[in-house]
Amino acid sequence: MLNNIINFFRNRHESIQRILLFVISVIIIVVLLPAEGKFKYEYQKGKPWKHDNLVAPYSYSIKKSKEELDAETAAVRKDEKLYFRVDTVVVQDKINEFRKTFTEKASTSKGKVYSEKNLSRCLSVLGEIYKKGIIQSGDELEGKTPDYTIQLLEGNEAVEIKYGDLFTIQSAYNTALERLKGLNEKERDVLSELLANAITHNVFYDKETTARFLQEDLNAVSPDRGMVEEGVLIIARGDIVDNEKFQKLESLRTDYETQGGVSSKIYLVYLGHTILVGLALLVLYLFLVLFRKQVAADNQKVLFVLMIILLMVITANIINNIPSLSVYIVPFCLLPIIIRTFFDTRAALFTHLVTTLITGYFVPNGYQFVYLQMMAGIISIFSFVNMQRRAQLFISAGVVFITYCLGYFAIAIIQEGSIAAINQLNFVWFGISVLLTLFAYPLIFVFEKMFGFVSEASLLELSNTNGKLLRDLAAKAPGTFQHSLQVANLTESALFQVGGNVLLARTGALYHDIGKMDAPTYFIENQVSGVNPHDELSFDESARIIISHVIKGIEKAKKANIPDQVIDFIRTHHGTTMVQYFYRSYLKNFPEEEVDKQLFTYPGPIPFSKETAVLMMADSVEAASRSLKSYTTETIDALVEEIITYQVQQNQFVNTDITLRDITLIKKIFKKKLMNIYHVRIEYPK
Repeated sequence: MLNNIINFFRNRHESIQRILLFVISVIIIVVLLPAEGKFKYEYQKGKPWKHDNLVAPYSYSIKKSKEELDAETAAVRKDEKLYFRVDTVVVQDKINEFRKTFTEKASTSKGKVYSEKNLSRCLSVLGEIYKKGIIQSGDELEGKTPDYTIQLLEGNEAVEIKYGDLFTIQSAYNTALERLKGLNEKERDVLSELLANAITHNVFYDKETTARFLQEDLNAVSPDRGMVEEGVLIIARGDIVDNEKFQKLESLRTDYETQGGVSSKIYLVYLGHTILVGLALLVLYLFLVLFRKQVAADNQKVLFVLMIILLMVITANIINNIPSLSVYIVPFCLLPIIIRTFFDTRAALFTHLVTTLITGYFVPNGYQFVYLQMMAGIISIFSFVNMQRRAQLFISAGVVFITYCLGYFAIAIIQEGSIAAINQLNFVWFGISVLLTLFAYPLIFVFEKMFGFVSEASLLELSNTNGKLLRDLAAKAPGTFQHSLQVANLTESALFQVGGNVLLARTGALYHDIGKMDAPTYFIENQVSGVNPHDELSFDESARIIISHVIKGIEKAKKANIPDQVIDFIRTHHGTTMVQYFYRSYLKNFPEEEVDKQLFTYPGPIPFSKETAVLMMADSVEAASRSLKSYTTETIDALVEEIITYQVQQNQFVNTDITLRDITLIKKIFKKKLMNIYHVRIEYPK
């Protein structure tokens, strides 16, 4: 029994890991979702109420709308009271300093300038000025008129006075001069200079107190405006959800979801969340199993898809819990762009759909959110066809931004019934989201390194014939290099018609024969001197050298860090076919001996994708076409038919999704291309 259990897990460990990945993803998302009940009614401002008459199940307060709260908050800020504090220490220090200076000068000077009478006169002037106050004004009073009222703090008491009733340094000095008018010119000059040095600010802006009282005033703004009593009709079936009814409904929804009696049954809430999220991810799993078997069979790819979904959902949940931000700032269009880059359009669209549905459950205005994200996601997939042009991502971002704006504008004018009432801040969030979408390029690079994927940008770099490996191939085996270019062209032309990853196949075609660099003269396309080194070898030894170019090619590609997706073309371009020339030569020369076919058979594997299958056909056809003695429509036609039919009979394409219809079309394309290459003139009927 134990052995059976162990064998069961051993034989199905990959499937079990895959299921665990989905289960863990469900748990993470459910933990993130708000542990609260969900209001069961769906409604939109400006549209009819389609449910039964709704009566208040209990008494609750009507919350003010965001616009109302913003208006009241703005009014409080506009009427903000500025607090200034009187500094008595500064005054006392200046008066003491003045008295000391005056006394010192009186002891060294003769005359009545420094008399006790003048000292008393000056101290009286300073007392008068400082009692009224000399204000230090800054940015806080910019634009304020002299009639503006401020709060003057002296100790713990605040007095309202007009800003213009206080002295400035200049007006205080002018007042001092006025008080010295009865003195002679010499006395006025001496005393005015002493007073000028004694006059300074003694009323300062109290930023902390101002901020504290402002916050108290802001906190005093009530979030409520009235009550709805239990049993009162909130809205009747068919009524239009106007602003007032919408606010009553929103207040009930908020109250219900936060304290509507479901907290005692929290386990039911979690159960419901688990079923909802589980169904969404189950649908995604079924899609992968039924329509994307290669993705579903690879746990690393499944992990990547689930990780992208979790990143989006987690980010949306974090932003949703920050009141000052909008969930529309999250770049959801990153998901379909990245999935489209590594997989295909349908996988990108389906993954985006599942992610949007899960997120739309817990964000405000779920229908609006899902609609906008689905439209933007679909447009991003359609507009972001490939990454072969750097401008493509910017064009896609611009189109996505327009889609967001148009979609939101349409929904807003339906709900608000007025263009002026549209919340223009949402357009800013859309713009930020689109700018963040431009991070697709660096993220694609990161995911390539993390998961071993290959993007179109990387394939473009690899297919550049100035790369080191391809330059070495052109220098050491020029015939093979030219053969690879022709195979790349044939493969590309065929895949354009039958469908497939053209850039991947072209890149694979350029690298498929790099293993020939170690012994280029053993391959006929590189023999230019007329000397054939195979004449000195046995048939099985020659076959071993020819076959070894596959293994050597794989080794060279791995050493150069070529992606596995490209190396697959090296592995499979001969499948499990035989080196027919040397095999038949061996049979002809040694008819009595038993032949080990493995000595003349390529190790495989056979092609497992449409791209690798087309490359195999193109490679064999192009190589064989070089040995034709004459190039006519008949000879090329017969050659293509014979080679590809043989490969089909040898079951080389049974692991691919290529069809007989595809193969027929590929044959036609190869025949046409070869006739163009060898300048075969088409014979027209007489």
